[in-house]
Amino acid sequence: MISYVECTARERLAQVVDSGSFHEWLPPSERITSPHLAQLGVPSAFDDGVAIGRATLDGHPIFVAAQEGEFMGGGVGEVHGAKLVGLLKRALRDRPQAVLLLAESGGVRLHEANAGLIAVSEVMRAVLDVRAAGIPVILLIGGANGCFGGMGIVARCADHIVMSDVGRLAMSGPEVIEASHGVDEFDSRDRALVWRTTGGKHRWLTGDCDALVEDDMAAFRSAAIAALHAAKPVTLAVLEAEHALLAARLRPLDSGGDEATALWLRLGIADAARVPDMDVAETRTLGVNA
Repeated sequence: MISYVECTARERLAQVVDSGSFHEWLPPSERITSPHLAQLGVPSAFDDGVAIGRATLDGHPIFVAAQEGEFMGGGVGEVHGAKLVGLLKRALRDRPQAVLLLAESGGVRLHEANAGLIAVSEVMRAVLDVRAAGIPVILLIGGANGCFGGMGIVARCADHIVMSDVGRLAMSGPEVIEASHGVDEFDSRDRALVWRTTGGKHRWLTGDCDALVEDDMAAFRSAAIAALHAAKPVTLAVLEAEHALLAARLRPLDSGGDEATALWLRLGIADAARVPDMDVAETRTLGVNA
């Protein structure tokens, strides 16, 4: 078993797509770097923290992108975002079978502020354009930095989300919530709290991800192939189902306990306190996707 969380962006791509099929566009040798970081005295990366290109998955042509969490936490800046947007716009022209995004990001880089925010908004619009054109967008989330901030919104714009139980998905990260509202609101050092509110098992139970897998590259590849063959065109019914999930969150949580526990109880999971200790196989038998 090869751990997804321990692999680099390019190692993940090599394991997920068909062997030897990845062809990278704008590789590090092109030295396309951020125009902002050097001015601030911050080291740059020659790929600006994201690898993009084409490949095949189960023999089908796809476009792929993988964010490198080891560079600035996978943060999105101007060039990083432009590479993602360019990939998605090329997908509209060349029409691959799918676009596969291996997301690992803490959100927008504070160093690039407005440029990064604009880049994320353009990525969101491009994802929706690709979906509207009938090309599925598949997100894989399982890196150590999770998928937060703008990329958390991008993930929810996609057709399919695959997560591991150690993956995390949310708008605001634990440290951001704690810094803004204090430790009494959210203790970022409380790992059980972090994973029961943003972790893969919680996201599966509440219907925010379409597949829950082990922290294993082979499992991610199998789930990506399954998503590739389960395309769901963007229809009014699909959009209504997605909005229904959000509407359900707004109903009063009168079951007692914290919000996550109350949501589990609403799903009929009687022993909610046991959820963090469940293994992936058992968790998959529960929740709205079961």
